[in-house]
Amino acid sequence: MPSPDLRPAADRLAGLLPAISDDQLDAPTPCGDWTVRDVLQHAVELTGAFTAAAVKKAPDVQLDGLPDDWRERLPRQLGELAGAWDDPAAWDGECEAGGVTLPSRIMGVVALDEIVVHGWDLAVSTGQAPDVRDEDAHACLGFAANADGVFGPALPVADDAPVLHRLLGATGRSADWSPA
Repeated sequence: MPSPDLRPAADRLAGLLPAISDDQLDAPTPCGDWTVRDVLQHAVELTGAFTAAAVKKAPDVQLDGLPDDWRERLPRQLGELAGAWDDPAAWDGECEAGGVTLPSRIMGVVALDEIVVHGWDLAVSTGQAPDVRDEDAHACLGFAANADGVFGPALPVADDAPVLHRLLGATGRSADWSPA
């Protein structure tokens, strides 16, 4: 099975960032009790951690709040993340992110899942249209559906629902979530 390409999802997430205003940072998201600020901070941390995992190095991302330069830093880190996973060697062996060691083939899908799902979180939380490719949602669905509650309780979704809706349900999100 070919490795998924993280670049389209990374580019889509980066494309959301210019439209996020400072007054939206404390808005709710479908990601539990997290605000837009919290999801953005997590995105900065996870892009560093999963880039380090791809190149088989220890991550050095420890943040105390959302960095002031997030609008410049996060797009750069998303590009670095996609570039690191473009290397076929990234998908070989094992790697570590977030204190968890997994086969690299799984870790790369986890990285994709993080940017796809949190990209969706940010889009719907800030009034932007979510744009998730079906192939990205398909690549993530197998992992998310078998993640044993990592994302919280899964929500029931019909088997014939669009793949994005099934992915969202597997990660405890409802496709019709809105900040209201």
